[in-house]
Amino acid sequence: MAAHVVLPWTHRLFSNLKRWGLGVYHGLRRKNLQHYLDEFVFRFNRRRTRHAAFATLLGIGARTGPTPYHVLIGKAA
Repeated sequence: MAAHVVLPWTHRLFSNLKRWGLGVYHGLRRKNLQHYLDEFVFRFNRRRTRHAAFATLLGIGARTGPTPYHVLIGKAA
C-alpha cells in the first residue's frame, strides 16, 4: 500500500518538512540539520497560536545575555 494511505499524518509531516526546507532554505545541509529541525519543530508546535511563538522568543531574548561574534560563528577567541 502507498505510504500516504497507511500513515497519512506521517506522510503529511514529512512532506511539509521537505517543502519547508526547500522553500525557506532552498535545500538542507547536513552540517546544520539539527538547527533546521529544531526551528521546524518550534514553528510546528506553535502553528495554531502565533502570539505564543512571539512570547516565547521574547522571553528567551529577555533572559539571554549578549553573545560574542566568535561564539556565533564557532571560531575560537
